[in-house]
Amino acid sequence: MRTYTQLTQEQRYQIWALMKTGQNQTQISQQLQVHKCTISRELARNRGLRDYRPKQAHQMAVFRRQNKATHPIDLATWSLIEQQLRNEWSPEQIRGWLKGLKARRVSHECIYQHILKDKRQGGNLYRYLRCQKKRKKRYGTYSRQGQIPNRVSIDQRPAIVDSKSRLGDWEVDTIIGKGHRQALVSLTERKSRLLRLAKVTFKSAECVTQAVIGLLKPLADRVHTLTSDNGREFAQHQKISTALNTQFYFAHPYASWQRGLTLCVNMNETPPLC
Repeated sequence: MRTYTQLTQEQRYQIWALMKTGQNQTQISQQLQVHKCTISRELARNRGLRDYRPKQAHQMAVFRRQNKATHPIDLATWSLIEQQLRNEWSPEQIRGWLKGLKARRVSHECIYQHILKDKRQGGNLYRYLRCQKKRKKRYGTYSRQGQIPNRVSIDQRPAIVDSKSRLGDWEVDTIIGKGHRQALVSLTERKSRLLRLAKVTFKSAECVTQAVIGLLKPLADRVHTLTSDNGREFAQHQKISTALNTQFYFAHPYASWQRGLTLCVNMNETPPLC
């Protein structure tokens, strides 16, 4: 975590000396290894009538730091804040409302801290917050709909498929259109590399299933296996297997490359099937 460190008196003497040599603020910041905004603020806040002098600048900075007064929020302001909290206003709304009234400014973080303190003391201000559920931080993404049922792993696919020595072993995939609104269903025969495509209006399991069956039904005697990734659009794989009298296999999750073939050549366009 990055922290801010006040300039020391020695650093102020360095600033003064570097200025005398004609160096600009960026060069000075590089020499002192601080951000150039730090140098800019230093010169703006601690410059006297006789320009920047390090001893005077340090005295001004120390005086300002020692005499920095804290202004606690008065009870009347807290009363207004609590009233709006009970009206189910968010701390962010209350902050903006106080600013519009030109009243005592209170940050929304400060209001949240006040609510937490009230809760610890047995109060009920927290009950008026709109969001009561604890939020769970997510790392990456996961599916709430579960895995595809009854899928058969690529580990059980016959070895002859890897050899590409026969016609009839197909790989199926989808190509998503702009805005994730439409898609292409692609089917590639592993040996001949024949590619068949069909456009679907939705990348749903029903539409993809109809497309696959429509593309391969005329070639049913040349369909031995189908292999896909774990996209939910292939959830009706059992329906495809029954319609084409074939076996449907799935690559391991996040390993679609295991199918073993990339798209290529001989495109036969087919009208939308869904």
